[in-house]
Amino acid sequence: MAKDATDRPAEAPALANVSAEELRRFYRQMLLIRRFEEKAGQLYGMGLIGGFCHLYIGQEAVVVGLEAAAEEGDKRVTSYRDHGHMLACGMDAKGVMAELTGREGGYSRGKGGSMHMFSKERHFYGGHGIVAAQVPIGAGLAFADKYKGNGRVTFTYFGDGAANQGQVYETYNMARLWDLPVVFVIENNQYAMGTSVARSTKSPALWKRGEAYGIKGEEVDGMDVLAVKEAGLRATQHCRSGAGPYILEVKTYRYRGHSMSDPAKYRTREEVQQMKDTRDPIEHVRTMLLQGGHATEDDLKAIDREIKEIVNDSAEFAKQSPEPALSELWTDIVA
Repeated sequence: MAKDATDRPAEAPALANVSAEELRRFYRQMLLIRRFEEKAGQLYGMGLIGGFCHLYIGQEAVVVGLEAAAEEGDKRVTSYRDHGHMLACGMDAKGVMAELTGREGGYSRGKGGSMHMFSKERHFYGGHGIVAAQVPIGAGLAFADKYKGNGRVTFTYFGDGAANQGQVYETYNMARLWDLPVVFVIENNQYAMGTSVARSTKSPALWKRGEAYGIKGEEVDGMDVLAVKEAGLRATQHCRSGAGPYILEVKTYRYRGHSMSDPAKYRTREEVQQMKDTRDPIEHVRTMLLQGGHATEDDLKAIDREIKEIVNDSAEFAKQSPEPALSELWTDIVA
């Protein structure tokens, strides 16, 4: 059975192909996602966010590492656990938070909420609430790019639970048949909604399911942003070369429940705490920065203050932004 990447002890990897500046940027980006999600959790508890809210805390290295492998014009589409993807691709924290709170200043003018945001400017195509529904959409985006011959790649994210959906394999078949430039990213956070991978599948490695369709892939340590970036570069190079799709199974871990309403009683507190203590992706980079002499404690504290200010400003913007007018009920509707 494949070794669980999240079980490996924390180690400081060799800083191959990464500069001190890039390492600091990774730290800042992951910290922004972490602090933003913590604030979103607070606003949810205050009743300012309604409906479902799925936090990305613990998984920050996945999207930050893959965005480091992306080029201008590349696309991304994901599931309902999407706030981190939005922030990593450059969407404004104020617009994201305003959408979470259902305000006019949000990316979907307050009508999409947590799971349904979109930014054509940032090539972010959602946020989708139906499990695995984004996977064929991602292949469709890649089909458009292949048709145009523009050299772009689409990152199609889905989870270990979605990996058991039939439409994923229909999409694999079509993507390989047409050699579409799509990177299928399985964010394997071990638990789907609340059922462990060991109880939900007999496949020791989800990425190997692509072998039946002739799709290459690999397993990646999703708690190590540098490992994710390197794997992302291999995947995108494969796709841009015209060799067709690629599968990355990124072994990661979420600290919170499936959504804000999930008490996560299917795992122990000790398990979660051990992950935080030994495998946290942000602490991993923090250690490399300090031990490598690339930043001081004061430098990192300054970054933390900057991030907290950005997040607090986004929350204030959301609170001050008005709710959508009733007339908005009739816009963007095809009759």
